[in-house]
Amino acid sequence: MFSRQTITLLLALVIFTGWNSSANAADKKIGVLVYDEVLTSDVIAPAEVFGVASRKAWFSDYDVVLINVERTATVTTEEGVTLAVDANIYDDLDLDVLIVNSAYEMDWLFENEDLTRFMQDQATRVEWLASNCSGAFLYAHAGLLDGYRATTWAGGESGLQREFPNIDVVFDRNVVVDRNRITSNGGVPSYQGALVLLALMSGESNAKEVFETIQLNRLIPWSEITKYGLED
Repeated sequence: MFSRQTITLLLALVIFTGWNSSANAADKKIGVLVYDEVLTSDVIAPAEVFGVASRKAWFSDYDVVLINVERTATVTTEEGVTLAVDANIYDDLDLDVLIVNSAYEMDWLFENEDLTRFMQDQATRVEWLASNCSGAFLYAHAGLLDGYRATTWAGGESGLQREFPNIDVVFDRNVVVDRNRITSNGGVPSYQGALVLLALMSGESNAKEVFETIQLNRLIPWSEITKYGLED
């Protein structure tokens, strides 16, 4: 029989070990930029893909954080979905990935100097920069796609090329990878962009496991993921 003191010590050790494991489990962060009227699918796709991956042993050191452009605790998407955020651009954030997203009206974001500085600062520190839809215009306005191949929303490629001639804009391609920049058309193709990025970060077999976990394999073959950046 254990004494009461021994049991107490054992319980304390279990609690400490569990807390310490969870505290150290997710020391890397994937930041997803959000704001009022952001397009829901642009946010949900990477949040789901990387959220599912973070529950796998091979990706458990990553966590997904929603980062608000403003200091409010929630945002409401274009489609009326309210999302709780984890941080904002004014916080001291140590990110490994930054994913920026789109809205139908983005001029106020282009003019937001704090946001521009945030993206430029993160670009010097993160391993990967990714965008969905017209999120590419956010990076473009910050000068972060100059000299890179990139895409944006389907139909918006000409505008991106015209406004930013230093970008090598790719037309009619859902996902474009150039070094550590990944851009997608947004909407449902945001899932493809997230899975391509996950494959580059953790290996193709792991990304395919998530692809099957979220049952995207019921809609498209895996070859529709690998052809964007993984077979180039």
